[in-house]
Amino acid sequence: MTNSIEEFETHSKVIFVIGSNTTACHPLIASRIIKAKENGAKLIVADPRNIQLSRYADFTVHQRLGSDVALLNGMMHIIIKNNWHDQAYIEQRCEDFEQLKETLHTYTPTMVEAITGIAKKDITKMAELYATQSPAALLYAMGITQHTTGVDNVKSCCNLAMLCGNVGVAGGGVNPLRGQNNVQGACDMGGLPNVFTGYQPVADPKAREKFSQAWDCELSDTPGMTITDMISAIEEGKIKGLYVIGENPKLSDPDKNHLDNAFKKLDFLITEDIFLTESAQIADVVFASASLGEREGTFTNTERRCMLTRKAVEPVGNALPDWEIISRFSTALGYEMNYDCPSDIFNEMTSLTKSYQGMSYQRLGIDGLQWPCPTPEHPGTPYLHKNIFTRGKGKFHAIDYKDPAELTCEDYPMLMTTGRMFAHFHTGTMTRVSTSLDSEQKTGYVEINPKDARRLNINTDDMILLTSRRGKIEAPARITDSVPPNNIFLPIHFGENPTNVLTSSTAFDPIAKIPEFKVGAVKIEKLIA
Repeated sequence: MTNSIEEFETHSKVIFVIGSNTTACHPLIASRIIKAKENGAKLIVADPRNIQLSRYADFTVHQRLGSDVALLNGMMHIIIKNNWHDQAYIEQRCEDFEQLKETLHTYTPTMVEAITGIAKKDITKMAELYATQSPAALLYAMGITQHTTGVDNVKSCCNLAMLCGNVGVAGGGVNPLRGQNNVQGACDMGGLPNVFTGYQPVADPKAREKFSQAWDCELSDTPGMTITDMISAIEEGKIKGLYVIGENPKLSDPDKNHLDNAFKKLDFLITEDIFLTESAQIADVVFASASLGEREGTFTNTERRCMLTRKAVEPVGNALPDWEIISRFSTALGYEMNYDCPSDIFNEMTSLTKSYQGMSYQRLGIDGLQWPCPTPEHPGTPYLHKNIFTRGKGKFHAIDYKDPAELTCEDYPMLMTTGRMFAHFHTGTMTRVSTSLDSEQKTGYVEINPKDARRLNINTDDMILLTSRRGKIEAPARITDSVPPNNIFLPIHFGENPTNVLTSSTAFDPIAKIPEFKVGAVKIEKLIA
């Protein structure tokens, strides 16, 4: 996030939420949004489904699945046409505006209505609401990123925010809501295949030399593989062993049948987790990891806040904290890691990472610090790009709309989207072992619009068969106006009804390599008891 969560309440005049079921997936942030609304902020919600947050919105729209670029371009077309954009901000702080303006010229309300299904007057109204009151915060989640055009979607969000002067100000910004509690921290710590900590490229000779000296080994300048690339490499025999830490690809990765076939070709699979996940059940070796309350360390959350956690109890059985498992494993393989405690690792990391350089366990205290925090005297940074963008000038990207990889056809006449529901988290590794949470929802289900249910003679709890180009699953029906006609929604948490049987491993963003979990074509059939 460019900005801080508390700013939504204290500074934002408008909050625009697009592609985020915030109450279900980020309930604490949703509570801040609702309080901001109570304090007078205006709320705009754009989501293909009629989500709970829509009930609180001053204005809500339901765009067709995968049409986000067209919607955002249409809003910007109207903003420029009505001179609602911040011309002084653009001239002083941005570049490539004319290229953007030229592309936006064709995105008339008529054209955008045809693509998105949103009425012209509604596109105009939401554009006016966002552009004429500032600061305006834009929030998005995986409804924006999990597309073949995920990078385009994000750039379009940035275009809109800069167009109205909403980046580099308190209460504004472009704010991705991370899907898990330490996604931001994992990326910050080099958990991406092309960077060291703090997003220092492995291809940069200076960065590589710095880390090579610190770790006393010669490091490669070749980026590693993304998860999408790894599965293909396993099939091709280029990867023989896989080490999975805190992840459950058997449920979280697309095209489960394809994944299962790839995993069968592995010579060796290690998993490291706190519970015996579906992936751990097929592993050759399982390392028992200590849970949150059994270890010490840091997390960096969605607002870039690095926070310290303390061990409350000793690990159960032979479980160990992840840092110790990895250190022992590395030492056994021939590269010694002789850390005594997590603070040793943290101190090494801060010495190599400018954005964290001013942090220490002592400074983190209870509230933590937000990066960048470059010196021991620096208070941390509540919002980014104040006065000047990190790269100098903010760059506009001229983005054209592209269709999703899969559209409906005669054989697969319905569009499917996937996501989370309020009681469960990700693949249910933790929530489904909680009796109280699992009692809220014990099985997967299919949300279907009443019009489609009547047409297909489907009643609540009827078992239905869903078929895509990848495979088939069965699940009970849930009839609801939350999804529009000709669309269905499935939660991702349930191994009994694995949604990833239906999703595609070949449809992914060409840059970020994120699969298109949010759009897929399916066929529905009622199963006769």
